[in-house]
Formats: sequence, C-alpha cells, structure tokens
Amino acid sequence: MKRRDVIKDLSLLPLAGSVIMPKKPVAGMVLDKANVAASKEIYQAIGVEPIINCRGTFTIIGGSIERPEVRAAMDAAAQVFVQYDELAFGAGKRLAELTGAEWGMVSAGCAAGMKHVTAACVTGGNPEKLIRIPDLSGFEKTEVIIPAYSRNVYDHALRNVGVTLITVDSIEELANAISSRTAMIYLMAGDESMSGPMSLEAISKIAKRKNVPVMIDAAAEDLTIPNVHLKMGADVVIYSGGKALCGPQCAGLVLGRKDLVMSAWQASAPHHGPGRDNKVGREETMGMVAAVEAWTKRDHAGEWKRWLSWLDNISKRVSGIESVKTTVVEPKELSNRTPQLRVSWDPAKLNITGEEVAELFGRTKPRIALGGGSRAGETFISITTGQMQPGDEKVVSDRLVEVLSQKRTPPKTEMAAAAVSLKGHWEATIEFFSSKSTHTLMIEQDGNWLHGSHKGEFSVRELLGTVEGNEFKMRSTDRQPGDAITFLFSGTVKDDVMTGSIYMGEYMTAKFTAKKYKFKYKREKIFIPSGPPLAT
Repeated sequence: MKRRDVIKDLSLLPLAGSVIMPKKPVAGMVLDKANVAASKEIYQAIGVEPIINCRGTFTIIGGSIERPEVRAAMDAAAQVFVQYDELAFGAGKRLAELTGAEWGMVSAGCAAGMKHVTAACVTGGNPEKLIRIPDLSGFEKTEVIIPAYSRNVYDHALRNVGVTLITVDSIEELANAISSRTAMIYLMAGDESMSGPMSLEAISKIAKRKNVPVMIDAAAEDLTIPNVHLKMGADVVIYSGGKALCGPQCAGLVLGRKDLVMSAWQASAPHHGPGRDNKVGREETMGMVAAVEAWTKRDHAGEWKRWLSWLDNISKRVSGIESVKTTVVEPKELSNRTPQLRVSWDPAKLNITGEEVAELFGRTKPRIALGGGSRAGETFISITTGQMQPGDEKVVSDRLVEVLSQKRTPPKTEMAAAAVSLKGHWEATIEFFSSKSTHTLMIEQDGNWLHGSHKGEFSVRELLGTVEGNEFKMRSTDRQPGDAITFLFSGTVKDDVMTGSIYMGEYMTAKFTAKKYKFKYKREKIFIPSGPPLAT
C-alpha cells in the first residue's frame, strides 16, 4: 500500500479527525505488561483512552511504537549537552556508514525533511536567500516539478517554501517543463516511481542532464540498503522515523548527496530562518541513529512469521461464524509492508457492515483501530499487524467473535417520509473555532433525496444528501491539487432554518445555521427593442 493510498483510506477509518488509527512493523520487541499498564494509565489520567492498533502507522494515533534501543538512546542523549552542528556532522557520518548513502540527516519528521531539502535546492546553501523564504523575489530557482501521480497532501511541505509547483502528466511534459527556474523534481515513492514511462529512473536520466536534483518521499517504506531510490537516480530520499523504522515519531531520515543534505541541515533548526519551526532535538537525533542501527540487525523474517501467526490465530477464531471468510494479504511493495488479514462476510446474513464494526471498535472499550469497507456485495474489516503487540490478537479475536456472532434484526431499509422541503437557496453561516464563514447551498429535492451545489469561500462543489422527517444529512467535497476536504452536514430544519454541525474529518467539527433566502422582486414587463439603438 502506497503512502497516497493510506491517505485515501483515512476516509474509511473510525475516529477520523479525533483519535484515528496507526500502523507499521514493531515485532521483535516484547513490552513488559506492567509498563504497558502504566503507559495506558498516563493517558487515562487526562481522560484519553488508548487504542489497540490493528490499522497502521498513522501519525494521528502516534505512528509506531519506538524500539527499546531507540528509547534507551533518547534517554541517554537527554542527560548531557552537545553542540548541534557537531551532532549533525557526527550523525550524518554514522548514517552514511550504516546505509551506504553519501550523507545522512535527522529531521523533525519526513515532511520537515522535504521542506528543508526544498529550501536547500532553492537557496543552494546561501543564507542570504534562506532568510528571505517564502518571498522568492529575485531568486533563480523558484519552481518544483511534480508528476501528477505524486501530488498529495504532503506537498504542502514544498509549497511552504514559496515555490511554484509545476504539475506534469507525461515524461515529455516534464522534459519541456525544466528550465533555469527549476529548483527540484519531487516524487512520491510507489508503483509509478518504480516502473513505467514516468519512473524515477526515467526522470532522473533527464534531470541529471539538466543538473536538476530529484527528491523522493519514501515516508512509510522499509529502508533498503543499498538504497533502491538512490540507485535509481534520486539525489535525496526521505523516510519517516515513526513508521517502519520504529524510531522517534517526531523524526525523519534524510539520505543522499552530502552537499544537498548539508544545505538542508543549514535550513533546519537550530539555525534561524524558515526551518526554525521544525526543531529536532539531540534526543530524536540519537534515537533516529539508534533506529537505523537496530534496523540493520532486526530479524525481519522472524517478525513477519510472528505477524502471520497472530493473523492465523484470529482467522481460526472467526472462521466458524456464518458466511465469514478470511484472507491473508502479504504485500510485496516497500511501503506499509506488513501482513494484513481481511475478514469478510455477507452483510445480509449478519446484519452489520465492516464500516459499522470498525466504528464500533474505535469508539467503545477496548478501543481497537481497524479498517472497514464494503465492495461487490461483501463487507469486510482489515487487520494490519505491524504495530500490534503480543496479546492484542486475543483481544481482537475475542471481540470479533462476540460482535459477529450476535443476532441482529435486519436494518430498516425504508426511509421515513420527508416532512420538510429543503428546496431553494440557503445562506449558511459556519462557525469554525475562531472565525465565521458565509457559504451558499443551492438545493433541489426529490422526496427523500437532495442534490445541488455548495459554494464555499473559494469554490463551488456538488452537494448530495437525504432528508427524513425534519432531519437531513448532506455531503460535499472541496477538491484541490493534492488535497480534499469533505463536509458532512447533519441537523434539523424548522421554519426555513437549518441548524446542525459539519463533520470535516481530520479538521474536526464546525457548527452551522442556514436560512432559506427569500427573493424580493417586483413584477414588470420586459421591453426588447426590435433593432440596434439609435442613441447610447
């Protein structure tokens, strides 16, 4: 599963926008039960209920569990002081030795590393330029080229530097887009970057002739040694510390050309400039080095075998339930590479969907993060092993058996008749956390079904929904290159006034009120002349 696919899949996750779900390999480490209990209590003490992670390394629920070597290194590093440039040079040299890359750097996460490398390509290590970012007036290098398949929510890290993004759809377009203004080419790792007409290898051949650096975002991938992306021609590759590597969640790993990586370090904290807000501490730096050291020594085959055994135990427990089928998926790609169990069933027989199971597990104790969905008449939940801990498989299987074995009455399929009309032009006032915004809803109604348009502050998008009695639900999605925000309206109507809330996923929830617009007009006949005017 590619990083981009994980982004898309967020819409299927329970807890979206509040306490969603994570994922990625951690095997090889057995946590002490007493320490786990104490760890849960520290969150419960402030009213936050921990989650069993059967989902993935999603940042919104903490990424991955740090390995013992990482925690030990961070604890030791926290006890003394060092000069940070000296630390960066020592860490860079050691990371190069471990990975075979020319140089290495620890950033404050993958996205921060992307930002610093972009700044490096724009400034060339010139601090006079650095302190002017994001105002690139007078700069020679102000553009970044991105294949359309690599546009994603994380390219905000590049845009924060002030560059203009040039999106291309073909290798010919990419070649023609390169100019004296091109600072860099950015790719997201995945199937398209590994093969095909716009692969990293094909792009890097063109880029090298034009002396344009290529940066690749491999955030959720397994670290390869020697590095597959650098071998294919990338100048810099960047990983998340808190995913496959099980390093510090607030750290990233930047590998590649020493001149670019050192310029990226110059653009990073503690140096003042646009990267000062992406501080990485001495603890995270040494924790990241320890994570890479540990990666080179981990029993990856043993981890995989243990993950499969957990899935086998769960599969055996649920296979006796009516219509339930199980399938183990063993991904071959590098990103989010961990075995996954798909448990599917006929929703007409069990009277519950995978989405409903995932939501139930995510919202009630013991909280378990699962994927859930429906396709081609079947419904399913997915269990990802990489961040599961010993004993989690029993909790998950017990709960699955309990929920899927319950007898349920078939859900009501008929909708209650609409008691109100939403047809018309509505002016909506949306209350965000610290501001208000006026939007326009144009709604047509056919019985229970609603359709129309939703005009926000910058765009107009399609609106769909339903109404039963005086209660409505509506959805619209604002799509921008690399981004999408879904607005889920719900509420009631009374006296031509809507009141309710808007669920916005990771952007949480807003309140809104909408009033039906009353057009005021006078009746008068329209006169149309029969020819051109004789005077103006």
